[in-house]
Amino acid sequence: MTSRFNGITSGLDQLFRLSTAKSRSISPENRTGGKGMGAMCEISQGTAGNCARDLGKGWKVNPHLPIKPGETLVLGEIEGPGCIQHIWLTPTGKWRSQILRIYWDGQENPSVECPLGDFFASGWGQYAQISALPICVNPGSAFNSYWQMPFRKSCRITIENRGLDPVTIYYQIDYILTEIPEDAAYFHAQFRRVNPLPYKDVYTILDGVQGQGHYVGTYLAWGVNNNGWWGEGEIKFYIDGDSEYPTICGTGTEDYFCGSYDFDVGPDYREFTTPYTGLSQVIRGDGHYQSQQRFSMYRFHITDPIRFEKDLKVNIQALGWRDGGRYLPLQDDIASVAYWYQTIPAAPFPTLPDQDYLEII
Repeated sequence: MTSRFNGITSGLDQLFRLSTAKSRSISPENRTGGKGMGAMCEISQGTAGNCARDLGKGWKVNPHLPIKPGETLVLGEIEGPGCIQHIWLTPTGKWRSQILRIYWDGQENPSVECPLGDFFASGWGQYAQISALPICVNPGSAFNSYWQMPFRKSCRITIENRGLDPVTIYYQIDYILTEIPEDAAYFHAQFRRVNPLPYKDVYTILDGVQGQGHYVGTYLAWGVNNNGWWGEGEIKFYIDGDSEYPTICGTGTEDYFCGSYDFDVGPDYREFTTPYTGLSQVIRGDGHYQSQQRFSMYRFHITDPIRFEKDLKVNIQALGWRDGGRYLPLQDDIASVAYWYQTIPAAPFPTLPDQDYLEII
């Protein structure tokens, strides 16, 4: 006998199946996601009420929400069991100044804590097309997440405005209310930044993870602080008690992101965006005030998740070249987001740096 389908899918292979899952969506026009409760905002209370004054209630009265400096907006609170299947949002203001947090099942600490742009693989605050399976960024600043995010009891999603100016958020959180299987793990995403990386240090993408789970993606925003090639460093995954030497070791930065030979085609870098991996952005110095070269790279382990049973640590070397064909340890500006699933409660994240340290200059 075929088991009942719970509606959780991220591909075409299950799209034809019927399910008793309940489709819901939270947006400024339906803050609770309640059935039959969309577009109910009164003209006098809507952020676009003046625009809709001739047409009346139900005519795009409240499509966006403001966030004042220093304030945290609750985008949505959902009672489970259920699964977030898609998040779309577009913000004004500086993307690195807006902090996305997601809490599962009443946990005190967030399982997702990232600057908004970095979560969507857009760490440098400038638009670049991304056409990956779990993350899409479309013109002009349309952020989309297709990560499947199951929860059993509750979900809470917030954005904090750490900037100096008010911002406006348009958003939609699409989810289903459904049964969650016993072996479903919880989605996590963690941001880090070091600028500059100390000489001969390795850059830590993730450590302190405890519990069972699987690693599903890496985003790097890499700012170069020297001339020459910067991507000779190896990424390493230390799994379940590995100490000095890792179980999984790459062969170079561009190799890990599924490119080769410095991402070069002819005399220049060649950007690309594919379902699983990409060099999605190259910011070329202009020889004036925008002098730094900066790169955005992502790899999503959709078909090859890295599984662990007890603990996981991920780091990457920053290596270029010096005279005599020798490696040069670099002191670059590196920021990252690690994406993974695991059991909860998870270990608390390192404290997010203050706004001055996060700022892109």
